[in-house]
Amino acid sequence: MSFNMNRINPNQTQVFFHDGRFETLTNEELDEFLLHMGISELKDTSEQSVLE
Repeated sequence: MSFNMNRINPNQTQVFFHDGRFETLTNEELDEFLLHMGISELKDTSEQSVLE
């Protein structure tokens, strides 16, 4: 699954999926999402693209 992430404030990140869906996640929800996706650590940047 491919997605882009964009930090919108210190406690929220928007995750945009390449099928057109998006979600706004808190830091805790983002940690759980990344764990579920098998991604344990990301560099701290304002926007990232992830391909799986």
